[in-house]
Amino acid sequence: MSPSTRIRGSARVRRFLAWTVAGVVLVLVAALLTDLVAASRGEHRLARALTASPAVTYEPEVMFSGFPYLPAASRGEFDLVQITARGATVAGCGTCTVDISAGLHDAVLGDVGDLTASSPLHFSRLTAETRVDSVNLGRLMNIVDLYINTPAPEGKVGAGGPGDGLLERTSGILLSGTVPLPGSPAADHGYPPSASEYRHPKVKVSVSARVDVVDGRVRIEATDFYSGPEEHFDDDVPAEFRSHVLKFFSTVLPELPLAWGTPATRALSRGSDLIVAGEQAAGTVEPRTY
Repeated sequence: MSPSTRIRGSARVRRFLAWTVAGVVLVLVAALLTDLVAASRGEHRLARALTASPAVTYEPEVMFSGFPYLPAASRGEFDLVQITARGATVAGCGTCTVDISAGLHDAVLGDVGDLTASSPLHFSRLTAETRVDSVNLGRLMNIVDLYINTPAPEGKVGAGGPGDGLLERTSGILLSGTVPLPGSPAADHGYPPSASEYRHPKVKVSVSARVDVVDGRVRIEATDFYSGPEEHFDDDVPAEFRSHVLKFFSTVLPELPLAWGTPATRALSRGSDLIVAGEQAAGTVEPRTY
């Protein structure tokens, strides 16, 4: 066999291998895209079914865990189904909104392509969380500029950064905001104490607080004024007014909605949000009752 013949033969083998590899890659990419599109459609189907719930304002975010999706969908079984409905309203507070999240563990949904508002969703465990951000917590507490923060534990420098994740606490929570001093009105011609147009004595302070759940409602209790090391506010508060000011940061919130009526059992701060959470054992729910 001549050298030129051997070279042509080697070239044909390389081309064959190259086309074979390209073909395999195309098949894998097509399979991946098909799986992703099918998963997106299934998630959208459940999201649409959930909009039948009166608690849902906007189409929720839904995510089915596991890959690939199609084998799990053929069985109607998923290790975890995560749902977040944003902008849900709070009874008794017309301007307050919260985010309602749920996780259906070991979920059995049946035919995902045929999900409706009344489809039974089975699970071995349901975890529920409702998130209240600083703005809406301020509305609930009538402190317009209220801000909640979760300081790092004492002596743990740098905690809470990307490498540490979001901090969570039930006590030692930092609350900051502007409140009126005794004798000052709650508003001045419609302006709250935090507004520059408010003309009466006021203070902007930071306090340390703890949270818990009592009879299904979140109780916030300010324990003392906060003096650091986190950034904070410390307007001078006369000794005789300290108790009065602290009371503005202590309250029992109205009952907050949790997914599928899950009873609230614990509360905590996470980053700059207040979280109320609960859990249900094995059971069955429907999208329309979210």
